[in-house]
Amino acid sequence: MAATTSSISVSSPSSSLSSSSRRYLSTLVHSQHCSFLRNNLTLNKSLKGSPSFRVVAVSMAPQTQEKGSYSFLDRKESGFLHFVKYHGLGNDFILVDNRDSMEPKVTPEQAVKLCDRNFGVGADGVIFAMPGTNGTDYTMRIFNSDGSEPEMCGNGVRCFARFIAELENLHGKHSFTVHTGAGLIVPEIQEDGKVKVDMGEPILTALDVPTKLPANKDSSVVKSDIVVDGETWSVTCVSMGNPHCVTFGRKGEQNMVVDQIKLADIGPKFEHHDVFPARTNTEFVQVFSRSHLKMRVWERGAGATLACGTGACAVVVAAVLEGRSDRNCTVDLPGGPLEIEWREEDNHIYMTGPAEVVFYGSVPL
Repeated sequence: MAATTSSISVSSPSSSLSSSSRRYLSTLVHSQHCSFLRNNLTLNKSLKGSPSFRVVAVSMAPQTQEKGSYSFLDRKESGFLHFVKYHGLGNDFILVDNRDSMEPKVTPEQAVKLCDRNFGVGADGVIFAMPGTNGTDYTMRIFNSDGSEPEMCGNGVRCFARFIAELENLHGKHSFTVHTGAGLIVPEIQEDGKVKVDMGEPILTALDVPTKLPANKDSSVVKSDIVVDGETWSVTCVSMGNPHCVTFGRKGEQNMVVDQIKLADIGPKFEHHDVFPARTNTEFVQVFSRSHLKMRVWERGAGATLACGTGACAVVVAAVLEGRSDRNCTVDLPGGPLEIEWREEDNHIYMTGPAEVVFYGSVPL
């Protein structure tokens, strides 16, 4: 059955949006299958690496959203899920307004279908904006593209912050508290539209990461040996509320060239290694200088992604512990750079980076 489409006028979520994010498409699409978005929408062509699809919606010029003005997300048709797709350095998410309930509007099975890049919307995960918990302003939950639920997502929480700003019609600099599976997270939207996030303290105790690798530095695992696919790798284990295994190369390797890593082959073997009882995210890191690192990531439950915010934080912690970097670093990811700071005075990690609108959509459930 062919999809029927109609265009609607959508106000700009914030007057502080960058020029690239203002050129988004707004659309209401009705179809029997989730595949309509993949087949019939053109993503923002200003986004690096974006594929080009057939346009069936009208691109709207940005407008200043006035109080009480009509919003796409105000639509309440039963049986349809309205969403906004965002990306943080290419790590893309379907954002759902779930503020009226602590029960996700999408099941893990539905999330898998929505995230499918051939037959669905296409995303690394579905994020739900829920009511606050234990005194926080909001709660954030995520279903990965495989239906699993991670504790937290660094790029996701930046997208979450921009989504909340749109829902609440906030402009300029704002911060709020967010309850996540990894604990309290505090994102702050900056004047330039980027989002700075207090990611809290890293967890280094081996049992809490968790990893079965024996602690070799106090209670932590730092530059420890692990055999993967017949090769010995040197790894440091860090939790940012979710587990990370950070490696700067095979044992004895001086400076790994991460672009040469066959991520699809080696990534799953790290993720499912028996020393990681909750599976693990894995970061492969190249050092350019004490303030400049480059990483590629295999994410637990999502596979190879263009960016991982918690992973970038874990990378800087591991680099400092191994004596490879300072506490303030630019971390290059396939989707672009993040600024990461591990402050000595409070032991908190601060991540700063962009979050951009991709498009608005609607899908039958």
